[in-house]
Amino acid sequence: MSRGGVVENKRFRINQFIKVPEVRLIDSDGTMVGVFKTTDALVKAQTRDLDLVEVSPQASPPVCKVINFSKFKYEMERKEREAKKKQRISHIKEIRIRSRISKHDLEIKIKRAREFIDGGDKVQLTTMFSGREIQHKDLGIKIMDRIKESLADIAVPEGKTSSMGARMFLIFIPNKKKVKKI
Repeated sequence: MSRGGVVENKRFRINQFIKVPEVRLIDSDGTMVGVFKTTDALVKAQTRDLDLVEVSPQASPPVCKVINFSKFKYEMERKEREAKKKQRISHIKEIRIRSRISKHDLEIKIKRAREFIDGGDKVQLTTMFSGREIQHKDLGIKIMDRIKESLADIAVPEGKTSSMGARMFLIFIPNKKKVKKI
């Protein structure tokens, strides 16, 4: 709904709410008419049963268009909806493994990571150590390297392997060229 020319978070001043002395006027077909006093431009719009809408308030003088405001508002909302549809939100999916993971279980985890990456999501790989396993971080690094090699065709590591306490982390991001379109 428009109250005083307000459309969601975007403000459009319309008709009597335009308070500048003169405006650059654009006709409904898109042709530039010229610079007019605001009152004269408002009269031109009202004689054609249309609205005077300020489309560029930062310009000098501000640019106003003679259009049907309801139709203009609908078109703006439709463009925003279309832009939202095309937008892809990426999530970070976590896969946890132990330093003593078996070969088959590791293959299952790699397969699951591939599914996430094919879906366009980032994958955070976490290797967990318990007890004295922390002394053998080289085992965790070998596992991480094996996973890097397995996912190299569809993903790239976002940074280096980092560790915090008894965990090691590595984030993979989808390789733009290889990801399947959904």
